Amino acid sequence: MSTEANPNGSVPLTRRSWLLATAASGGMLLQGSDAVSADDSTFSSTPHFWYRLAPEGPYIDSQSGNKAFGFGQGKIYLSEDNGQTWPHDAIFRDAESITFSCILGNGNILFATRTRLFLSTDNLKTYKEVVVQDADGSDYVPHQPLDPANPGWYFHPLDGVHTWDVNGSEMLVWGNYCNVLGGAVPVNIYYSTDQGETVKIAYSFGQSPAFQQPGAGPEDLLGDPDNPVVCRHIHCVTYNSAENAFYACTGDHDRTDADGNNHQECHWLRGTYDAASDAWDWQVLVSVNSNSRYKSGGINFVDGQLYWAADANGKNGTMPHDRGIFRCAPEDLANPTKHELLFNPHYESANMIIEDGVILSAHYAPASPYATGIIYSPDLGRTWAQYDLKEFGQRSAIRFHKKNSDGWFRVDLRKGWIERGEVLFIKPKPI
Repeated sequence: MSTEANPNGSVPLTRRSWLLATAASGGMLLQGSDAVSADDSTFSSTPHFWYRLAPEGPYIDSQSGNKAFGFGQGKIYLSEDNGQTWPHDAIFRDAESITFSCILGNGNILFATRTRLFLSTDNLKTYKEVVVQDADGSDYVPHQPLDPANPGWYFHPLDGVHTWDVNGSEMLVWGNYCNVLGGAVPVNIYYSTDQGETVKIAYSFGQSPAFQQPGAGPEDLLGDPDNPVVCRHIHCVTYNSAENAFYACTGDHDRTDADGNNHQECHWLRGTYDAASDAWDWQVLVSVNSNSRYKSGGINFVDGQLYWAADANGKNGTMPHDRGIFRCAPEDLANPTKHELLFNPHYESANMIIEDGVILSAHYAPASPYATGIIYSPDLGRTWAQYDLKEFGQRSAIRFHKKNSDGWFRVDLRKGWIERGEVLFIKPKPI
């Protein structure tokens, strides 16, 4: 099934008007749009879901339950009613450089700029900097950039779900999607077992010959010099409770270094964590070229099955591209003959979330004829639809967050692929 949404007119980019208003007024008590609490029938819709842009106010960067964390105009904000009002705020001069945030189960908020992590434990009354710890317990300090204007994105993720119940305790694990904007950085998987009070390195990729600072000498190289596994960035990290194991996948291509050596960047890894020794064991499951279903993201585990979305591209393999939304048993990941192709959108897609039987994915805008392409299944892959939300222009939907207490998924709309644009909310219709 392939249909196109027909919303009633354009949806205004309401954050622009808020930015202008706050700049003119010097600050105000922020209220959400009245439309946020309106009946669902007032929103734009497709046959499968309602959708709307974020209401006027801060850029809503993350959500959990009834809480939302936002930023803008030199401040950070916390809402307790899904962005309708923002009773908690604090001055944070580098707000527009925030690239990551997570609201933890105990109410702590961990957030990051391009190179620094911060934690608030008291609803933004105060916050403190968190220095990452390396595997050996030493401080993991970001590099001094050769170009101060391009320090890189140390903590920015492509996915939106980063916390899980692991043996009865909340665990935060995520990887950085980097080396696209803002300068070169090392590629890492981070974790915390104490609600963000301590953040450590779970895995460090090696020194990529392709993604280093311009003019870098041997002493400036970024990444683990002892790890031969290199990549451009991490697409997704997630947890499978049935195995008590984490899975991660990376991108992007095959690249040849100056000495003629080929380096594959598309990997799947499986990691297990030993809480008693605070130690990780990671194994590389697959390393392939970019024209492969393993160049992917959106890893989800549902009812013992592994789901993922592949955005195969490049010309280094058999055509047409080996892409689509797949499912298999976790133990069959490395055996393509055991994979089930659930849906092929025919264009690149590497983001996906599954919750309550709904599969939500999206097109990579620069490689698709869709402006803002949404891929949707209401029944765990039995039926499918695709929609083009053209009124938003060319946007890629990434960083899917679980539904809030009002039933809305939160989604980043990125200009082209990665530059921050707007925030979209999608609410499934009952089936």
